[in-house]
Amino acid sequence: MSIMSDRWITRMATEHGMIEPFEGRQVRQGVISYGVSSYGYDMRVAREFRIFTNVMNQIVDPKAFDERCFVEVETDVCIVPPNSFALARSVEYFRIPRNVLTVTVGKSTYARCGIITNVTPFEPEWEGYVTLEISNTTPLPAKIYANEGIAQVLFFEGKEEPEVSYKDKKGKYQGQHGVTLPRL
Repeated sequence: MSIMSDRWITRMATEHGMIEPFEGRQVRQGVISYGVSSYGYDMRVAREFRIFTNVMNQIVDPKAFDERCFVEVETDVCIVPPNSFALARSVEYFRIPRNVLTVTVGKSTYARCGIITNVTPFEPEWEGYVTLEISNTTPLPAKIYANEGIAQVLFFEGKEEPEVSYKDKKGKYQGQHGVTLPRL
């Protein structure tokens, strides 16, 4: 596998719609940076958040998820409660090529504040908006800024195509829109 550069990311985004909307330069002035970087793409978090709460005294169960576990908000600044987390989605829609796998890592600006962003790999031929888990590991409320950078996507190209892609196996999160909850 090889990690792909800004040239490859830009070409794939502009010629093949791999990332839409695509920011062809790193936007940094007065915001948490987003856009293409040397070996990755800094995606943004959209205004849609689902903040977890225990008001209904529910249990989080990935096999039978109860929507009463969170509060839905649409906002420019999301406050994640102490030692809690929120789900959100990316601004960008991704279409991953058949011979590519991604790994996503959190932005250092948030990590230095105790904010951890978790995203699973985008498998070959997966497409959709990314559902993000944003954890506040601190004992204090934390701000998340919509339409600004949240995590960096790294693209790895395989030497050959996989026998079965995410699209081939009809993955349960294919083409997701909005914040997508766990599916069994």
